[in-house]
Amino acid sequence: MTTLRSYVQGEWHSPAGGADSARPLYDAVTGDEIARLSSAGLDFAGVLDYGRRVGGPALADLTFHQRAALLKALAGHLREHREELYAVSAQTGATPGDSKFDIDGGIATLAAYASKGKRELPNDTVYVEGEVEPLSRGGTFVGQHICTSIRGVAVQVNAFNFPVWGPLEKLAPAFLAGVPSVVKPASPTAFLTARLVELIVGSGLLPAGTLQFIAGQVGDLFDHLTEQDLVSFTGSAATAAKLRTHPRIVGRSVRFNAEADSLNLSILGPDATPGTAEFDLFVKGLVAEMTVKAGQKCTAIRRAFVPARRVDDVVEAVCGRLAGTVIGNPSAAGVAMGALASLEQREEVRRSVKALADAGRIVFGDPDKVEVVDADPERGAFISPLLLVADPERAEPHEVEAFGPVSTIMPYASTAQVIDFAARGHGSLAGSVVTADTAFAREVVLGVAAWHGRLLVLNDRDGKESTGHGSPLPALVHGGPGRAGGGEELGGIRGVLHHMQRTAIQADPDTLTAITGRWVAGAQRRETLQADGVHPFRKHLEELRPGDTIVAGPRIVSQEDVEKFAELTGDTFYAHMDAEAAAANPLFGERVAHGYLVVSLAAGLFVDPDPGPVLANFGVDSLRFLTPVKFGDTLTVTLTCKQISPRDSAGYGEVRWDADVTRQDGQSVARYDVLTLVAKQQPRPQAAP
Repeated sequence: MTTLRSYVQGEWHSPAGGADSARPLYDAVTGDEIARLSSAGLDFAGVLDYGRRVGGPALADLTFHQRAALLKALAGHLREHREELYAVSAQTGATPGDSKFDIDGGIATLAAYASKGKRELPNDTVYVEGEVEPLSRGGTFVGQHICTSIRGVAVQVNAFNFPVWGPLEKLAPAFLAGVPSVVKPASPTAFLTARLVELIVGSGLLPAGTLQFIAGQVGDLFDHLTEQDLVSFTGSAATAAKLRTHPRIVGRSVRFNAEADSLNLSILGPDATPGTAEFDLFVKGLVAEMTVKAGQKCTAIRRAFVPARRVDDVVEAVCGRLAGTVIGNPSAAGVAMGALASLEQREEVRRSVKALADAGRIVFGDPDKVEVVDADPERGAFISPLLLVADPERAEPHEVEAFGPVSTIMPYASTAQVIDFAARGHGSLAGSVVTADTAFAREVVLGVAAWHGRLLVLNDRDGKESTGHGSPLPALVHGGPGRAGGGEELGGIRGVLHHMQRTAIQADPDTLTAITGRWVAGAQRRETLQADGVHPFRKHLEELRPGDTIVAGPRIVSQEDVEKFAELTGDTFYAHMDAEAAAANPLFGERVAHGYLVVSLAAGLFVDPDPGPVLANFGVDSLRFLTPVKFGDTLTVTLTCKQISPRDSAGYGEVRWDADVTRQDGQSVARYDVLTLVAKQQPRPQAAP
């Protein structure tokens, strides 16, 4: 037996008063005491101050790409130590499959955010959001939204059911946003989160102050929050409501994100009859959501809606699968479902099931009796999977959540009725609609979307590759309205921006260029061929500056050019090749050049053909054809360096160029961004000693 330590202010801290005054924690399988927990003696104001004073500046010195690289390295480090985490996870009642779900899922989330940070965020500390907004006729007054890191700490209060995934899914977006984290796990499984933090701290990868860990209660931590801090909470709706209304959170407008109770649903479509792939997917998914993590998932299916004529079929199929589920010690061969996290949790499930049974009947399992393998069913927190059938007009199935291996089947008679039943849950994290009928899927999804953070439409086509009803995905929002907390976690870059301040900058184009590091239309250009005789494509990455420009042309577009292009590409659209038909077109009135010919001619004007720092063109963004180009028009292109993004791990970086193709009257005929890879300068050879 050990006493868990907190990791705060750069060092490990043992609780004041020792083990005798600490809360005991138990092995969920054997009932043996395995650790004690207390945060007595912690200086909570100092914890927050250390994060702001040490962790915040350390992250502020790093770009998004550098933070992403650290997350990637951390994911690799934890992956190498998974077996250690698996061993500890077994004491939470988790089977090997449950442990992988939690631990591998958390590590995968770190890796996913590392990848997104590298691909979707700039190699900078400021995120430029959206397009420049013109605020004046003359173009001298413009606006731009930017996002910068808040100057506080992300306090992350986690639930007991995912002691690894929960902390990591909160840490990843906060770290990438440049905000240090204070992690507070739920007590019953805090020993596993403690081991996770030991591995992270031991890696030496994260800068000082960017991760702190509280083993025990939060004391007066919330009393010291400021408007620059934020709180992310996962747990019960009652606790969320209590924390959300904390005087400090209300008085200082502290950002608060909650993921709370959720009576998630799954709807079987009328088309899914026994023997169809969709029927089997529904039954398989329902059983999995009841038994994986012993049903202790915030996204587990609590309400299963079935066409009234299919209730008996579904009950028979689900009970048949549940009957083959072996429960017991996760280390024993063949065990498919382990224990709940604690004896207290088992009692809570039993109380909830009693309330649910008042609205219907239990058709599988006994809340007070269960057969287990290689374990004592009383000392361990074991409970049988419990399937109920209830009247959906009763309030209990839509209000009571039994947070364990419990689900309730309810009949519906029409699409409108099941949509109404869905809303009675007052907000859910996740729902699924199992059907091959796309019209039914559309009607249900649009009908219930307002009450759900995520919806899975499952059928035979996506069933083999689907991650299933309840799996949070880093790229998608994890959260839900109403009862589910009203917050959002994950969601790709959305989760990062949640930790940042969005500010509207109003300025002239030159000042906005200086602030954002991106050239803005209307800002000064520097024509490098005129200024220093160097084509911008002859400059290495370090030599380029936003605003470096080349003006190339003119080039007359002839009828012969258009016809050769049509012959070469096979694009003989009538507007280019048929004079009579083109004349009847209200947009053109006569034959015009292909838009892609215009872009190709522009490239021929600005490209420097010799080998040099520009390694490749890897795409075009935001291409728009603005004005038709007719035979005899003269084209000029202005190419301006818009944004420079070095890649820390490569000998080159990305350069975004603004391309503006104009005709003889100065009117733009095409606007777009050209994307290139540009080599860095080679290191100079060292002089011989």
